Amino acid sequence: MENTDLILEGRNAVMEALKANRSIDKLFVIDSRHDGPLKSIIAEARKKNILVKFVSKDKLNEISSGNKHQGVVAYAAAYNYVEVKDIINVANEKNEAPFVIILDSIEDPHNLGAILRTANIAGVHGVIIPKRRAVGLTATVAKTSAGAIEYTKVARVTNVARTIDELKKQGFWIACADMDGELMYNVDLKGSLALVIGSEGEGVSRIVKEKCDFIVNIPMKGDITSLNASVATGILTYEAVRQREYK
Repeated sequence: MENTDLILEGRNAVMEALKANRSIDKLFVIDSRHDGPLKSIIAEARKKNILVKFVSKDKLNEISSGNKHQGVVAYAAAYNYVEVKDIINVANEKNEAPFVIILDSIEDPHNLGAILRTANIAGVHGVIIPKRRAVGLTATVAKTSAGAIEYTKVARVTNVARTIDELKKQGFWIACADMDGELMYNVDLKGSLALVIGSEGEGVSRIVKEKCDFIVNIPMKGDITSLNASVATGILTYEAVRQREYK
């Protein structure tokens, strides 16, 4: 269970959060008839591209801490999201080639927190995550990141494949991690780079993999054939750092 400070209950609390542009991960609305205030909340959420889920009263009671939800509960992010352009601006301000990590449906908050920590320490300019079927910036993510969430910009996008297309137009090379790829030491990871890491169980989705310029393989010598997503991110990120900064 996430920190209840990140759960907003009731129509006024949720609407005020929406008006204040607070980052909302998910909005749960009762699936019965909607009156004017609830319709306004739904419209405002959709205008901001926030995921709206219609659920039963029993589900709302389960989420709510005091059954005072008035038909609506929101999960607020522990930290505000940015736009992809904001991440690129960080690189430009530092006069560095942009380096971003794209996470394709990472669902474990501990993995996301650890990845944010690695990204910050390695000098990655930001992390991109999808809005659906992926963990957001929850309290657990914030705690696991050990403070990195305060310094690492995270953009949340509707469509990862479309975002990759937009990055390519801006001169990015896209490399994704997959066991069928080329050995990471033989792939050029310099320049404007987006490193794509797949979900814990399924890896990088087919449609996203098809968008990538390179498929990168981490050498494995043992008896098991997969790595934790955050560990794989760390290994590939620091291979990119080695190539980019150490000749």
